[in-house]
Amino acid sequence: MAVCQSCGKKTTFGRNVPWSKKSTRRKFKPNLQKVTVYEDGKAVRKVLCTRCIRTLVKTA
Repeated sequence: MAVCQSCGKKTTFGRNVPWSKKSTRRKFKPNLQKVTVYEDGKAVRKVLCTRCIRTLVKTA
């Protein structure tokens, strides 16, 4: 579910590293929004990341 339907951005993994250097795993989730987009004159609901929403606004 957590995948952008335009660019394919999804959850990536990394580590929390505090001052004590005791690292633990963490997730970086993309900021996904449900947006209604018009394609070929039809309204389509898509799950897009905010970067793709911004580029859609710029090109429209």
